[in-house]
Amino acid sequence: MPRPVSIGEKESPVSPCTDEAISPASERASEPAFVKGEPVITTGRDVSLYLVDVRDDGDPALTFRSLFIGTIFACLGAALCQIYEFKPIQVSVSTVFLLLLSHSVGLAWAKFVPRRSSVEGTRFERLGPILDFFNPGEFKIKEHVIATLVASTASYGNTAVLNFAVQRLYYSTNVEAITAVLATFSTSCFGYGLCGLLRPLTVYPSEMVYWANLPTVSIFQSLHFDTAANHKRMRLFWLAFAGMFVWEVIPSYVFPLLNGISIFCLASQHAKPSIQNVFTNIFGGADANEGLGLLSISLDWQYITSSYLSLPLIQQANSWVGYALCYIILSVIYYSNAWNSLAFPMLSTSIFSSNGSIYDQAAVFGSTAQLNQTVLNEVGLPYMTGSNVWTNITANLSIGGLLAHCLCFWGPYLRDTLRNKHSEIQSDPHWKAMQKYKEAPFWWYIGLLILAFFSGLIVIIKGQTTLPWYAYIVALLLGSFITPFSQLLFARMGNGIATNQLMKMVGGAIAPGRPVANLYFAMWSHDIIAQSIGLAGDLKVGQYLKIPPRVMFLTQVWGTILVVMISIVNAQQATLVSPNGTNVWSGQLVQTLNSDAVTWSLARELYGPGGPYFIVPLSLLIGIVPTVIQWFVAKRWPTIGPLKIESVILPIIYMYSAWMSYGVNSVCTSSIIVGIVSQFWLRKYHPSWFRKYNYILGGALDGGAQVMIFILSFAVFGASGVPRPFPAWAGNPAEGNVDYCNGNGALS
Repeated sequence: MPRPVSIGEKESPVSPCTDEAISPASERASEPAFVKGEPVITTGRDVSLYLVDVRDDGDPALTFRSLFIGTIFACLGAALCQIYEFKPIQVSVSTVFLLLLSHSVGLAWAKFVPRRSSVEGTRFERLGPILDFFNPGEFKIKEHVIATLVASTASYGNTAVLNFAVQRLYYSTNVEAITAVLATFSTSCFGYGLCGLLRPLTVYPSEMVYWANLPTVSIFQSLHFDTAANHKRMRLFWLAFAGMFVWEVIPSYVFPLLNGISIFCLASQHAKPSIQNVFTNIFGGADANEGLGLLSISLDWQYITSSYLSLPLIQQANSWVGYALCYIILSVIYYSNAWNSLAFPMLSTSIFSSNGSIYDQAAVFGSTAQLNQTVLNEVGLPYMTGSNVWTNITANLSIGGLLAHCLCFWGPYLRDTLRNKHSEIQSDPHWKAMQKYKEAPFWWYIGLLILAFFSGLIVIIKGQTTLPWYAYIVALLLGSFITPFSQLLFARMGNGIATNQLMKMVGGAIAPGRPVANLYFAMWSHDIIAQSIGLAGDLKVGQYLKIPPRVMFLTQVWGTILVVMISIVNAQQATLVSPNGTNVWSGQLVQTLNSDAVTWSLARELYGPGGPYFIVPLSLLIGIVPTVIQWFVAKRWPTIGPLKIESVILPIIYMYSAWMSYGVNSVCTSSIIVGIVSQFWLRKYHPSWFRKYNYILGGALDGGAQVMIFILSFAVFGASGVPRPFPAWAGNPAEGNVDYCNGNGALS
């Protein structure tokens, strides 16, 4: 690996919040700490210099073979993404899973498909160019990267698909094919266009790491760079992959109790009902929307994931503060009966009538998906659970905090980069190595934006969206404004802020009384942000692995148009509309989309002054204030004891303070343990092991778990329409919740 290079001192930049200089340590080219001669990986610069090899063999990237393999597995990845969107915990499709499949097929292709050399000197020599087109020889790293990125780009998912599911489940509307294709294409390609325009700011500099992609980069280089060290790494990889592949069938199918081991739940089986109810709400968490899962231990890696092996310690530490607040705040909200919480389940994303029954939205909005004021007066306004209200509040707090944090604490970086975009980039060795390739010109991305815009406009004019054309334009402008802030946070911290709450709020103001219009407004404004973040992470992978920029452009455009719809929406419809779900399937995402669309379409009644949830939109402004105060404190006291004030990232704390408001919550304790072992103990005290094996181990565990889950989803979980549950036994109870917290009528 390259050794550190010295970088000259720069003038301290000026924050936009004041004319005074501020010099955060993260922007200084400081040497890392060394333990036993090994660097402790802390910053993006450390990653570029010590973790990712700058090697470039110059092998071909864009071939028929790489595109064909990528296209096949793009369909698989998109299908798997849809499976996870209807799971009780949302997990992204592991790129490692797609990487391994692509590698296996690529190696077989190179070995068994005839090559040009096989016909040289024979009467079939004229077929040589054709054979070379289909099999250019050894399956090397760049072909492998292209095949994987095509597949992973298609596997990011798209809110458009969830919108179609909402329309089918709640409005009995089957979206026309042209609407589905153009809407999905529009959001995906508009997001990619924004990503391309922002890449000098959010991709090229060293500090823009996209930490969750490091296991993928590590595996690529280990598979293809033949060194003694990589042999050891690959041996660990395959052992961990095989072990997790075999193990995952146990907690996910045979022994689901292992996803939520709670001493408190097991001890409460014979307690009186009132005690069981409390224990279920606080300690239960193995089933969807069961409880907060306090101190539960999960051994199911499909829900833990390698994120906690990858996310930097500063991000995880802020999230732990959020977890602690979440346990306290959600308990206080429910048991203090705030927002009439005791009339509804403690955790749910559904909307209810005042008596606790599911809200009759079909009567209020009818077949036209537009408000019938007369029926609304008869049925009454919808109500949300207290946990759902808090989720909406924290979403707006996070957005306000995100904007304030980026401007106050990262403003110097933004200003420096925009004024002289090369000054922050040239120190990155990977960016330097890419300069021998032609850059993808900006007009390519602008052309993509124009094409995506008109595709969406056709959907607005001809489709079943009920969204006015002017609202569509506002949605795109709003999403474009928020995108750079979200990308900065995600690139630096490895995790972002859910900005869709802001979009729904604005959509409710522009198109009142139209829940389906609100769905599409939020889709165009928020989904372009999510797509741009995912695609920017892939561009960073391309920079680390030296994929020519123009090849990356073509690869990602091709991946964005490959979408697969699968049959879960029909096969599991009853479960998806249930407020509770199961430990296998859950409609919480579509329920959330529908609930928010309905409530924000009634924004004046519910969120206006005098409405029951006025605090929700007000939280957008409230979220700005603490971060500005924090910035002033950081100016006066940069550190308080061992704590750097700038390392407290309030928008992340806000977001995680509602983390347990729905879904399976039994994994939080396990994720904290994984994070402490990896990012604190191994990274700080065993940096050599961490640098060589941490990320590749995480990728192996993800890959093994997701391969098995894909098989089980269609074989036994009912993705194909026919579930085959494992026989009941103590580790898989036939009735009640799998962790034996059976309050709140779980056994009825």
